[in-house]
Amino acid sequence: MSGHRPERLAELIKKEVSDLLQKDIKDPRIGFVTVTDVEVSGDLRHAKIFISILNGDKEETMAGLEATTGFVRKELGKRIRLRHVPEVIFRYDTTIETGTRVFKILEEINHDKKDGIDELEED
Repeated sequence: MSGHRPERLAELIKKEVSDLLQKDIKDPRIGFVTVTDVEVSGDLRHAKIFISILNGDKEETMAGLEATTGFVRKELGKRIRLRHVPEVIFRYDTTIETGTRVFKILEEINHDKKDGIDELEED
């Protein structure tokens, strides 16, 4: 098995699942979501699909996504020619939240530094 095959399959799954979420899945629990990453196991049997939720209830959205796993896997089977379609596992991606939190901390540090410099200049 080629070492790059899981990565190529992950990119293809990311594209297809993004398309499915935009056009074909009509579950009202699923608001505006973005596929941020896909990790495919080395044996190509499992695909973790990382999702960012931009608005709406996280738990409700994840429940809606879990309810669609069978449909998503079936559609992937139609769109991607594979002997075995990977089991689909949706995961909530906290990367954006973490990045936002780090950015705010850095802004606070920068602001505190400015305040410290301003106080020194006043003395």
